[in-house]
Order: sequence, then C-alpha cells, then structure tokens
Amino acid sequence: MGAVILSADSMLVYKGMDIGTAKPPPEEIAEFHMGGVDLVTPAEEFSAGAWLRAAADWVVGIPDETPIVIVGGTGLYFSALLRGLDRAWTKPPPAYPVLKIDRAVVRQRIAARLDDMFVAGLEEEKRRLKAQYPVWSKTAALAIGYREGDDREKIFIRTCQLAKRQDTWFRHQTSALYVEPTVEAVRACWQTHGPWEVKFLSP
Repeated sequence: MGAVILSADSMLVYKGMDIGTAKPPPEEIAEFHMGGVDLVTPAEEFSAGAWLRAAADWVVGIPDETPIVIVGGTGLYFSALLRGLDRAWTKPPPAYPVLKIDRAVVRQRIAARLDDMFVAGLEEEKRRLKAQYPVWSKTAALAIGYREGDDREKIFIRTCQLAKRQDTWFRHQTSALYVEPTVEAVRACWQTHGPWEVKFLSP
C-alpha cells in the first residue's frame, strides 16, 4: 500500500517502555516511518492533546500522496483526531475498521505475548526504568505490566480486562466496520471504504 503508520497507543509514547508495551522493534518503526512512538519519558505527563500536537508535527514530514494508517487501541486518541477534544460526535459517529477477533483467541494471544515478555526481560526492563526514573507520571504509572510487580496472573487479568474495555468502547463510541484479521480482508476494507479524510492540527 506504500503507507506509513501512526500509532494511536497511549503507552507506546514512552521511551524505554518497550517489552511491557509490546512496542514494535526499531527496524519496523523505521521501515514504516512510525509516528506516535517514543515521544516522552515515563517521568513526563502525556495526554490526548499532546498526542494530537505530536501527530501534527509528525505528519508534516509525510508526503501528501502517502497513505497514513492509524492503528492502536486508545479510543480517546481516535475520537480526538476525528472530532477534536471538546466537540460532540456528528450523527452517526464516523465509521472506521475494527479487527474482529474472538475473545477466547484474544485471551490466548495475551497469554502467549505475556510469556514472550517475561522471556525477553520484562523484569529487567522495569528495574532499569525505575532506577532511571524513580518518579513516574500519572499516565505512565497506569501502564499494565509495570505496576503489578512480577505477578504474571495479575498482569494477564488486567490485560484481558483492558481488551474487553477497548472492544466495548469501539462498539459504543463509533460505527465500527468489523474486519476479519487477514491481509485480504483489511485490503478489501481499504479499497471499499478508505482512505478517510482526516484533518490534523496545524503544527
């Protein structure tokens, strides 16, 4: 598709929080010129408004003809981009694609990803970050995987709860276009419904 990616994930904005947020590897971030990643340290506050400003700065470097795929699970970022921070939704709410994955499969993937995180060194990452940034911002301190100690079961439960809240948000706050999680289905959705017109803030 020749597209670049803008992350709409409220935890990928934090530098150094890589394993616990399942952040894409640096080479993938570079390949897709990914925006919305590694914007602040865990000691700094961040907000939807800050994300909008960062997105506006990032998009300046993207050629007009290049498609931008905005991906992530932070619904507030999507709504802020599509309607602004203080305006009500137009009726009906704007429709955009949501991957349709069975909840049991989601739980299996969360469990497998959590195993990978511990193998990759999640505990060491947390120790390093706590030593480097003794006091975290309120937003960073909410990150699942960093506030539960080494309690794997608690991390698993909270991640599953987050996934359920995300699914509920997209079902009730948007007109979701549910798409099967295959390359073919995503391409077909893009060809039928996209691209959408999105206006970024003036930098």
